[in-house]
Amino acid sequence: MSNSNQKITTFLTFPGNAEEAMNFYISVFPNSRILGLTLITKDNRGEVGKVLNGTFELKNQQFMVMDMEKSYVPAFTWATSLYVECEDEKEFDTLFAKLSSDGKVIMGPEPILSLRKVAWVADQFGVTWQLVFK
Repeated sequence: MSNSNQKITTFLTFPGNAEEAMNFYISVFPNSRILGLTLITKDNRGEVGKVLNGTFELKNQQFMVMDMEKSYVPAFTWATSLYVECEDEKEFDTLFAKLSSDGKVIMGPEPILSLRKVAWVADQFGVTWQLVFK
């Protein structure tokens, strides 16, 4: 069930691979799903067939994506990251393995203060994730 009370939604802009990213993210997180997908047509600005607007859900949180022409889209940086509190160590290890595959480990996994495991990972699309297991 989608979170209808969510008032702020993370919106990610991709250089032509938004649909691939959405499909990757819902394959990484259990019980996730695509909620909507509208593709660019000849009547819209952008490359026909790419994502005008996509909505998906991870861990009961909605996200939105779109594709933008490569000359205009800004690069993702680790200055903004998606913070994920993992239910258990198995979830942490699974998410870490999948998100870091074809991506880049920025930090960890390692214990930090009272946290058992923490990692910062930039996935194959350049989106940064902070994974935490308390």
